[in-house]
Amino acid sequence: MTGESAPVRPIIGITCYEEEAAWGNWHRLACVLPSSYLRAIEAAGAMALLLPPQSLSPEEAAELLGQLDGLVLVGGNDVAPSLYGQEAHPATVVASGERDNFELAAVAEAERSGLPLLAICRGLQVLNVARGGTLVQHLPDVVGHEEHSPVPDGYGEHPVAIEAETKLASLLSWEKGSVPTHHHQGVGEVGEGLRPAAYAADGVIEALEDASLPFLVAVQWHPEAGDDPALFVGLVEAARLRASSRKRGA
Repeated sequence: MTGESAPVRPIIGITCYEEEAAWGNWHRLACVLPSSYLRAIEAAGAMALLLPPQSLSPEEAAELLGQLDGLVLVGGNDVAPSLYGQEAHPATVVASGERDNFELAAVAEAERSGLPLLAICRGLQVLNVARGGTLVQHLPDVVGHEEHSPVPDGYGEHPVAIEAETKLASLLSWEKGSVPTHHHQGVGEVGEGLRPAAYAADGVIEALEDASLPFLVAVQWHPEAGDDPALFVGLVEAARLRASSRKRGA
C-alpha cells in the first residue's frame, strides 16, 4: 500500500541581528531574531535556519547559501551610508558587527544562483544598495510626517497601493490595504534592474522586485507582524520548487 508523499519542506535561511541581549543574569552580545519571522516561515510550510552576521568570501557565501532553498533578509538598524556614498544623518543608527557586509554578500550570491529571496524592511534597503541605489536616511525630512514609524517600540499602519502586473500583485489578494510599518528610511534612487511594485500615499516606494529572477520580492513593511501570510507562502512555494529540482538532480 502506498500513499502520497509529504510535501517537500524547503530550508529557508533567515538573517538575524547581532545585539546586546540579556537572559537571567547574563548580558552578552548575541545573535537574535524576533520569533515572528520563524513562525511565519514555519506556518508557510518550511524549515527555518538562522544565519548570523559573519565575514564571508564570495566562495564561502556560495557554499553557505548552497545549502538553502530560500532566503529572508529581515528588518533592523540602518545600512551604513558610506555604502551608498553619503554621510550619516543624525537619525541614522547603523547595524552592528558584520551585518552589512554579510547581507550584501548573501544578496550577491542569491542573485547569482537564483535563490528565492524575500527582503523585508531593512532587507529591501540592503537590496537597493546592493544594486547601486541610494536611501533617504530620514523620511520625515522629506515627507513631513512620522506615519512610516509612528511609535518607537512597535508597528503602526499606513495604506499602500500595489502596482498592477507585478510579481507582488500576483502574490497578494488585494490592490490597496494597510500594512504594519516601522521604518524611518526609504528608497532614494532605485537600484539597477529593480522595479517599484508598491507605493505609500505620500509617494514613498514600499516594494521592489526583479522579474528577471525566479523570486526576488522586497517590501518595506513587516508582513511577519501582520495577518496576511501570502508573501511567505509565495517564497516557500518558490523554495519548494527549487528544493524538488535539487532533489531530482542529486
